Amino acid sequence: MIDDLQDRLAKSSVAFRGYNVTNLGRTPELLRHGVYRPTVQRYLTEASAICSEAVGRQVDLISRVEREEETSLATYDEAVAMIVAVELAQVELLREHFGVDLCKAKVMYGYSLGEITALCVGGLTAMKDALQIPLALCRDCAELADDVVMGVVFSRGDAIDQNAVNRLCVRINGEGRGVIGTSSILSPNSLLMLGQGDTIARFKDAAREAIGKDFHVRKNPHTWPPLHTPIMWQRHIPNRSAVLMQTLPSEMHRPRPPIISMVTGRQSYNDHNWREIIHRWIDHPQRVWDVVYQTLSLGIETVIHVGPQPNLIPATFRRLAENVQAQTSGVGGLGARAVAGMARRLWLAKLLPKRAALLRAASLQHVVLEDWLLEHEPTE
Repeated sequence: MIDDLQDRLAKSSVAFRGYNVTNLGRTPELLRHGVYRPTVQRYLTEASAICSEAVGRQVDLISRVEREEETSLATYDEAVAMIVAVELAQVELLREHFGVDLCKAKVMYGYSLGEITALCVGGLTAMKDALQIPLALCRDCAELADDVVMGVVFSRGDAIDQNAVNRLCVRINGEGRGVIGTSSILSPNSLLMLGQGDTIARFKDAAREAIGKDFHVRKNPHTWPPLHTPIMWQRHIPNRSAVLMQTLPSEMHRPRPPIISMVTGRQSYNDHNWREIIHRWIDHPQRVWDVVYQTLSLGIETVIHVGPQPNLIPATFRRLAENVQAQTSGVGGLGARAVAGMARRLWLAKLLPKRAALLRAASLQHVVLEDWLLEHEPTE
């Protein structure tokens, strides 16, 4: 099985998860593991020291993990440090105890904070330098989250007109009663939006007329930092981060393996431009759909999900696989159920003839690394 994972790397992508309302995953089990503990402890200890210095208070991530105490917005900085440290620890455990080097994968990418980890794994920057920027700005991000609501926006039929969404956001922002923006483009028919105050509700009220009748908005019950939206401008966070990044040391080579950035949806990193891309990362929406399509078009057969309890990227691939299977089942006979399915998924029906790579979603294999590590016997 270990050889199988090693053999898969040439046709694998590595996906790093970002911040979520729960961030421990199976890290307590990895920390309790007799063989894994030293490596996990080392990364958590280093991240605790980096976080403590950045935020001006004592942070003990090992104690938090041992207590199995989840983070909250009040400890958003600890969540940031812990996620990056755990992702890097998982990569090291796989290399150290199984001889599987994820740097030999075909590509890698990360959702939100996960892209920061990808920079570290790709050799562009070290954890201590990469963490400095988000940790320096965590307090402002958490404070901005106080009145921010997430809206899950989706269409049951046709694709969503992103330009129409942007125009409506500009109109609402111009009313001077809070800012709203797209945070993630999950697929042609689904978005995540973040808005201050009642902007999500006002967006919902105006959306059917401005965008289309087959359009739905559901409020997420949790509170989220407004990353990847223009709300971040309110504390000058993009420019402040750019100034902080200017003097960080950096290796002058392309990342290995190549990184598909969720800022651009392409392999945009070269030997010197990671600061420019991460500057845009702060207030530009995450182009998840572009990365998903890139994964499939590159002939990837396995996605290795890194981090504590990966969620958004696996769920996005799963939904696409289910939609593709439903869309293509019974197409030969075009029975009533198949026709009804096509009517419900117009966006996919229109894309499949032009983007046949999407058909591969149903056969894509997924490995959740923390599960894999705990299911296999490591070498001492």
